[in-house]
Amino acid sequence: MTNESHAGQIIILNGAPRSGKSSIARAIQEEFEGPWINLGVDSYNAMTPERYLPGIGLRPGGERPDLEELVPFLYAALYETIAIHAGLGLNVVADLGHHDSYSQPLGILSDCARRLDGFSVLFVGVKCPIETIMQRREVNQDGRETLYLRATEGTPVPEPVQRWQDEVHRPGLYDMEVDTSVLTALECAEAIRHQLDLGIPEPSAFERLAGQR
Repeated sequence: MTNESHAGQIIILNGAPRSGKSSIARAIQEEFEGPWINLGVDSYNAMTPERYLPGIGLRPGGERPDLEELVPFLYAALYETIAIHAGLGLNVVADLGHHDSYSQPLGILSDCARRLDGFSVLFVGVKCPIETIMQRREVNQDGRETLYLRATEGTPVPEPVQRWQDEVHRPGLYDMEVDTSVLTALECAEAIRHQLDLGIPEPSAFERLAGQR
């Protein structure tokens, strides 16, 4: 537990790759008052040894059981880091892709929620239709040329991409959702600011998730 009057705000953005999470996180950092530290998947994987990648970005489908034993510990360490930052009064935004579609269920999200007990956490589902995600995967990004699977003749949506779409929003408990196919990153950030002004629903999504086993 922490002294809530001095703790920072935490925003967790959850969605599939190319759904627009990173752009929303940047908009929050640029537009919101106070320091907002990004502790998302990209920044965390930049610290992870290459032989253990994709680390917490391991995609659904149980494709790398050799890494699965490590993934819960990586997530636990990340969320403890989030808690330390918030406990010191720093605001945190984390863009992540939570799912439980490993070779066996790992219950990572519930464990992560318990690690933020006592903190103010807004859990945001970042939604985006698969058609828009596939369009975004066709756009080159410096340093990410080989990162995203693309459509091929006869396979408009690669199976791993569809798995992300199917699994990343289970169980779907959120405090709010945004759709990046109809809102810009800045508009999503403004919607999030508005929700924070209204207050996080009670019980919050993370409070409900923390009670799951």
